[in-house]
Amino acid sequence: MKRIVLSAALAACLVLFSNWGFFGHERINRLAVFTLPPEMIGFYKANLHYIVEAAVNPDRRRYSVKEEAPRHYIDLDHYGDSVFFRMPQSWAAAVEKYSEDTLQAYGIVPWHITRMYRSLRDAFQLRDPARILKVSAELGHYVADAHVPLHTTENYNGQLTGQEGIHGFWESRLPELFSDRYDFFVGKAEYIANPQQAAWSAVKDSHRHLKQVLEEEKKLSEKMADKKYTFETKGRQTVKVYAPAFAAAYHRALQGMVEQRMRDAIKMVGDLWFTAWVDAGQPDLKSLINYMPSEAELAQRRAELELWKKQTVRSRPHEN
Repeated sequence: MKRIVLSAALAACLVLFSNWGFFGHERINRLAVFTLPPEMIGFYKANLHYIVEAAVNPDRRRYSVKEEAPRHYIDLDHYGDSVFFRMPQSWAAAVEKYSEDTLQAYGIVPWHITRMYRSLRDAFQLRDPARILKVSAELGHYVADAHVPLHTTENYNGQLTGQEGIHGFWESRLPELFSDRYDFFVGKAEYIANPQQAAWSAVKDSHRHLKQVLEEEKKLSEKMADKKYTFETKGRQTVKVYAPAFAAAYHRALQGMVEQRMRDAIKMVGDLWFTAWVDAGQPDLKSLINYMPSEAELAQRRAELELWKKQTVRSRPHEN
């Protein structure tokens, strides 16, 4: 069953342990800002709080917008071993070959990244600061999701191989425990000649790591079965989590994979922001630097946040 309905309490737990975690998405967007050239960085730094906070808005919106969930993943294995030879990169050609219903059922993240890049380019051309910031923040979210191996498979949470929980373990628990040690200097943003191809390269690279993600966890679980879990208090909740020793052993077994996927995500987010700005004719962002959201915009943000808090989750478990 592609979608499940979860209780509000379970939803709260899953928010802590899924989708790079809010922590991971926010860090990726924050660090991407510092890859930008002087002509862009002033505007983005002036609005850094929003760029970071809004990094998780697509996750919040997924609870109330039924079209949102497929934008975060693509189940490449549904299409067979030769998916990268048979799957058209263009949306129109893919729809013609597989039907839009099929594509939506198994995820559309690479196509949605391309769509968001175009939306950002248009926002730059219109010199619309509110739109630039909103699309930049949300584009960062989808790019980050495309860099997670478990966002490229039907076995998204190890549920087909007896490894339930691996999704949040890989993309939330490990970054929270170890990312302070990572080298996040990724250099300056660079122009991407073909954003559509770049989006597909990201999911292809993620999928290439999937076998290692699953196999190393299974081997370690057999070796450290009695030391795999512990309990931690998160706010008012006591939750079952992967034990620090088990997490450290798994992190070593992955040989820097999580750090590299985060680095690649940061670089691609900055690259796409820069590319959209260049393709829009390099508009002067310094004239927009004093932009302040209107009371109506702030009210809408508050309303969206309150709606998210009240919603029952309707989604795949790893999409919360």
